[in-house]
Order: sequence, then structure tokens, then C-alpha cells
Amino acid sequence: MSRNQQGKRGGKGPLRAFMAIAAVLVVVLVGYWVYTTFQDDNKVGEGPGVTADDKGGKGSGTPEDNGQAGGKDDHKNDGKGDGKNQDDALALLEASVTEADLNKEYDIVIAGGRVVNPETKLDHEGLNVGISGGTIGVVTAKPLKGKRVIDAKGQVVSPGFIDNLSYDPNPLGVWQKIGDGVTSNIAMHGGTSTPKQWYNHYERDMPPVHFGASFFYTQARNQFKLGRYDAAQQSHIDKLKKDAEKALNDGALGISFSLEYVPGISSEEIIPLMELAKQYNVPVYFHGRYSDASEPGTEIEGTKELIEYAEKTGAAVHIDHINSTGGTFSMKEALALIDEARVKGYDITACTYPYDYWGTYLNSARFDEGWQERFRISYNDLQIAGTTERLTKESFAKYQKQGKLAVAYAIPPEAVVDAFQAPYVMIGSDAILEPGHNNHPRASGTFARAIGLYVREQQVMSLMDGIAKLSLMPAQRLEKQAPALRKKGRIAKGMDADIVIFDFDTIRDRSTVEKPDLMSEGIHYVLVAGQVALDNGKLNKKIRLGEPLRSQFKRVSAETSGGTLQWGGKSYPLVTYNQATYVDLAAIGEQGYGLTWDNVDHSFAVAKGESSSSEAAVSPSNAPASGELMLERDYRVQAGDAEAKLLSIGNRAFVPISFLQQMGLKAENDGDIWTVES
Repeated sequence: MSRNQQGKRGGKGPLRAFMAIAAVLVVVLVGYWVYTTFQDDNKVGEGPGVTADDKGGKGSGTPEDNGQAGGKDDHKNDGKGDGKNQDDALALLEASVTEADLNKEYDIVIAGGRVVNPETKLDHEGLNVGISGGTIGVVTAKPLKGKRVIDAKGQVVSPGFIDNLSYDPNPLGVWQKIGDGVTSNIAMHGGTSTPKQWYNHYERDMPPVHFGASFFYTQARNQFKLGRYDAAQQSHIDKLKKDAEKALNDGALGISFSLEYVPGISSEEIIPLMELAKQYNVPVYFHGRYSDASEPGTEIEGTKELIEYAEKTGAAVHIDHINSTGGTFSMKEALALIDEARVKGYDITACTYPYDYWGTYLNSARFDEGWQERFRISYNDLQIAGTTERLTKESFAKYQKQGKLAVAYAIPPEAVVDAFQAPYVMIGSDAILEPGHNNHPRASGTFARAIGLYVREQQVMSLMDGIAKLSLMPAQRLEKQAPALRKKGRIAKGMDADIVIFDFDTIRDRSTVEKPDLMSEGIHYVLVAGQVALDNGKLNKKIRLGEPLRSQFKRVSAETSGGTLQWGGKSYPLVTYNQATYVDLAAIGEQGYGLTWDNVDHSFAVAKGESSSSEAAVSPSNAPASGELMLERDYRVQAGDAEAKLLSIGNRAFVPISFLQQMGLKAENDGDIWTVES
């Protein structure tokens, strides 16, 4: 027998053992796969009253699509991150899950869906969402029990969409929003001059969507009976600023201007309200002054005007529907200007709607003489919304007198694509359906169209980015002073249960210029405050749980006093805010640390033994004045590995005491007195 033969015969024993072990491993892995894929519904939602027969409609994990929510695996932009990032996101998710979470019986369990949370970049299939009341109690891959179970296999489970560029939530249009996946309808293009009355009215009306509004400058300006081409006088401006401040304290989410529709509004009117917005930490929404590339008055000039307001005042600026106003024929140039301003640290965002045609009223200033040349269209490029009628010179004159809304086929398709690709451009519909249906189809189809056409079909953006633009980004634009929005636009434990469940393969808009009331397709469930308002494709008009979305402001008072801090022979007053205790950051500067401000990152760097870049305007030993606003502006402070968010009070920055402890300082509390040992 040769040596090779001996080796072969002698290796058969270990080989058999290895093959036996491998076979066992295969059986175990296959068994686990079968368990997780075909898990008994009763293990997802067991217990009395449990139902597990709610199907997500089409695409529910059929063999053809291999159970993938996106269907075919050739969707290059289906939103899935790389494996490591998803493993990290899933690990972070499961780390927050407790035994109590798993043992609880939830009101609703959304089972087995592809959950997308744009805040954490989670995009994972086979997850379960447990909902109690109006809150998400848990998101996990582990089994959950529920009184009702919605089968979401093969479906995308997304945060409810937030339309931040809508109008008043009228009783007809709000249901179109629900059908399009919208759970929050915010009137930031328009709004109200009297938000106290506005909010009270819609609270009584009980819409199915959450609702909020801006202080609408045009409406407020009308009290002086000024024409659209008239400038306000100084006395008017003083009164309007007082009105705006009252409106913000009554809940308005920001301030809005429509410069193209009221060309008489001057910078002398705008700047004081921008300064007020900066003071109150709210954004200013602008319909820009120009919508075309023809001299005089080009869209680029209009965009530059808005950027200059941000530069002069430091206020946050949002540019409405940049695809139709501000960048229509010059999108790349407009976005480049915004990019440049953002790099300098200015807070500028924009929105777009997913259509290459706009619509507005024929009696508006947009249709002043010369509109054909400005917009590069003719009468035949206009169509009365809600009808099949294209216009002629004669019919234009007739409908202009009637104030009809017409759709204009006048947006280059590439302008919409370029806008979507900018990371700071989100979605806003600029419409809500009204009786008579004389509306642009975006009133009913904006959000489904954004995903169906621009994510799935054209692959302009990933699903993750698309959902962020439809949910998280609008929430973040307004949440600094609107705490309710901090729990929207996310799917995570503790967030509001405003949720959309849709089929990625079939979601699409159906509304047209002729029939703007047609509901979107492929959206199967919409939950508002934990209740199902769209149930397997059918509206449930008994669910009317929309809540007001208001700005809220905290001010320095006797109740916010946090005692004193003794440090290095000096005494510093403390303030409390959201259960944390703060001291003026300048106190650190008095104790041998240098403070350097970065105007781009909006952050302070702290370094031992270095001199500060500037002297404090107010001694940190002085308490802030009673009544001063206490604001979170997203300013930060960093010292080595220690980092914290700052609290702004007037022009002063306050840092939490916990930051001193992160720096390695020994800060101890004895009742109302804190002490730092030198």
C-alpha cells in the first residue's frame, strides 16, 4: 500500500466526523431559518383577543420576491445600508429591549415588517413594533403579543409622513393626506395671523392628522388694507412685529412670507421679523420673490435675497418649493449658492414637490404681464385643475377674473431630480384638496409619488433618504421649539405611534390634473396616535386623533433657579431646564480655561490654560433676567472627549453641570449649593 493510500484510508475517520458535524449544523441552521421565516402567528400575538389575519395586501413576502419588502433585489437605491451598519443599528435597537417589553401585551403589534428609521439608519426586515396607546413601546426582532396583529411581512414600516408645506386642514383634504401616508399636516406656506383662534378652531374640528401653522405675514399685513404692490410704513411694521411675537407665544411654529405674491413686501419689513425669529429660535419660510431666469428679477436673485437675510440676521431660512420658485431653470446654481451659505454655518433648507408642473391662481401676481416669456410657456401650457381644459387667450381672461387655479407645465424634469439629490431638500406638497377639486394633484399624491417614481422607478435617491425627506427632516426643521415634533419622524421606543405601512413595489400616486382627488395606491395602513386611520386600504373616519403642533417657550423665573455654584472663590448662579442644572459657560473661562467659538459648527472648544477668544458680555456671576427665553439652538461645547448641548439665554451660553464632571472636575451638590474643588 502506498503512502498516499495509507493517508487516504487513515483520514476517513476524521472526515466522517467532520461531515456529521456539518450535517448537524446544516439541520440546525435550516431549522432556525424555517422558524424565523414561517413563525407561528400565535407566537407573534398570542393571548385573548389576538388576531393575526390582517394582511398587508400585495407583496406580502411571496416566493417570487423572496420576502423582500423591496421586491426584486435589483433596486440599487432601495435604501438598505451595508451589512455592518445594519448590524450596528439592529444591535443598538435590541440593546434597549427589556424582558418587560417582551412580556407585555400591546394594543397593536405590527409584525414582520421592514422597519425603516431614518434617525438611526435602521433598515431591517422581520421586525415587530409594539404599540401601547399612542406610543411605540418596543421595536424588536423578538416575538411580541398583541390584542391586534397587523401582518407587515413584505411591507415597509415607516414613520408617518410630515407635510410641512401644506395649508389649513380642511375636512375634505385631510383624508386625502391620510391616504397619501401623511400623519402631520403643517400650514407653513400660509398659516394664520391669529394662531390662538386657529388652533382652537381645529381642535374643535378634530381632524385625523396632527396640525400646526406659521404666522402668515401676508394675512397679518391685510389689516392695513395694503395692496400687493404697496410697501408697509414703519408704524405698520412695528405693529406687525408685535403681532408676530404674540403669534409665536400663542403657538405659531414660525413665520412665513410669500414675496412673489406680494411684491410690495420690502426688506425693511422682513428684517425685523427675521430678527424676531432668531430671538425665538424658529424658522422663516419663504416663497421667493422670483420664479424665472429672465431679467429683471431672476430666480437666482431671489435665492440670493433669502440667503442674505440669513446672513444678516442669523435666522433659519426655509425656501418653499425650490423646484418652482428659486431654482426652476437654474437649479444647480441655486443649490450651489445654498451649499456655500451652509458651509459658512447658516441654517438654510428647502423643499420640493415631486412634479414637473406647478399650479397657482390665475389672478395672482405670478401671472402679471409677461408671464409667457418668464415661464417659457403659452396659453396652451395651462390647464384648469380638476378639468381637461387647456387655455386660450379668451378662456385665460375669463378664468383669471374667476380666480381659478391652473396647472402650468413649466418645470424642467431635471430641476426636480437635482433638488431631490440635495441633502437638505425635503418634501412639501404645497397643496391640500378643497371642495370643487380645483387643485393640483399634489394635494393627494405627493408622498406616494416621491417614493414610487423618484425612489423605486427613477432611483434618484435611496428609500432611506426618501423616507427621511418625507418624515424626519420636516420634523427636525420645526422641532427646536415644537417639542411634539421631537417624537415624530422616527420609529423607535418612546416615539409617537404615527406610522405608515406600504408596499414598496406598488406604492404610487393616482391623482391627476383632471382628477386630483384620486387616492394613492400601495399604502395599506396609516396609524395616527396609535389608532388605525387607514385600515388595509380603507379609511376609518371614526379615527380623529390629530393633535395641535405648537411652539412652546420656557422663560427664566423663580422656578428655574437652581441655586449657586462655588468655584475658585467665586459664586455663579445656576438655572434648571428640563431636569438638568446649568451654569454660564463663561464661568469656565474665569477658571483658567480658554473658550473658542466656531461660527460654522456653532460650538465652543474648551482648552485648559488657553485664553478665551472673546470676553463675556455679561459677567457669569450675574443671574439671567427674569422673563428671558431659555432656548436649545443646537449649540455645543467640547473639551477633549467631553461634549454637551448648550442652553441659550439671551446672548449667553449655559452648560450643564454634568459637563464639568465629564471634564474630570469634582462637582458636588449640597442642597442648593454646588462646589467645584480646584
